Amino acid sequence: MTTPHTAASTPPPTDPHAPDPPTTGVAAPAHTGSSATRTLGLVTLAAMALLVFLAFVASPRDQVQGDLVRLLYIHPALAWTAYLACGVATTASIWHLVKKTPGSDVLAHSAVEVGAVLTALTLATGSIWGRPTWGVYWVWDARLTSTALLFLLLLGYLALHRIDAAPEVRSRRAAVVGVLLVPNVVLVHQSVEWWRTLHQDPTLARRDFDFATSDLFMFTLVYSVVVMSLVFTWLLIHRFRVGWLALQAEELWLDTAIEARRAEGAGTTEPAETTRTEPPRSEGGLP
Repeated sequence: MTTPHTAASTPPPTDPHAPDPPTTGVAAPAHTGSSATRTLGLVTLAAMALLVFLAFVASPRDQVQGDLVRLLYIHPALAWTAYLACGVATTASIWHLVKKTPGSDVLAHSAVEVGAVLTALTLATGSIWGRPTWGVYWVWDARLTSTALLFLLLLGYLALHRIDAAPEVRSRRAAVVGVLLVPNVVLVHQSVEWWRTLHQDPTLARRDFDFATSDLFMFTLVYSVVVMSLVFTWLLIHRFRVGWLALQAEELWLDTAIEARRAEGAGTTEPAETTRTEPPRSEGGLP
C-alpha cells in the first residue's frame, strides 16, 4: 500500500533560483480537533439532548404562561454565555494592550465572534417571548436597548478587525473596543435596577424568590446555564484554533513574499545606476 511518505519521496522539479520556503519548526495541524475537544463535544451533545428532554418534555406547563415558559430554559442561558464571552474578550483585550501578544488578540477576536452570535440569539429569543407577553416583539426598553448596544459594540469590534491597516494597528484598535465590553455588560445587567423597565427583575437574585417552587424548574434552569457554558467553551476552543492557523498562514505568506523579493533582487544583473526606482509588483500585491 502506498503511503504519503512514498508519494513525497520524488518531489517535482523546482526552480533552482527559487528561495526555500520558510519553516516554523511545527507542522500545521490538518484540523482543529483533538481527543480532548472531541470528548468535550460528545459530553456537550449528550448534555444538550438531556436539556431538550427536560425543557420540552419533562417540565410541566406554567399556569400563567403555558408552554411559553419553556423559553426560560434557553433565553437566560444564552444571555449568561454572552456575558461570559464578553468577559473573556475584555480580559484578552487588556492583556493584548499590555503585552501585545498575538495569542491574546486571537483569543479576544474568537470570544467576540462567539459572543456576537450568542447576543443575537439572546435578542431573538427575547423578542419571541415578548410578543405574547408584552404584545410586541420589540420596545425601547432599557434592558433591550442596552443589549442591542452591546451587540453593536461586538459588531464594531469585528469591523475594526477587518479594516485595511497593518495587523498590529487593527488589533490594537479592536482591543480598545474590547475593553468596553464588560462595562456594557454591567450596564445591561443593572438596567432593570437602575431604570423602570418592562423586563422582569433578575429571578434568582431576588431575596423573596422561593427556590422550592418547582424543583424540576430550578434544576432545568440552572442546568441550561451549565450546558450553554459547555457549548461556549467548545466553540471558543475551535474558533481560537482556526484563528491561530489563519495567523500562521498570514505570517507564512508574508515571509514567503519577502524571501521571493529578496531572491528577485539578488538575481538581477542590471547596473546600479540603471536600477528602476520602483520595483515591479508581484502577484501578491507587495511593492
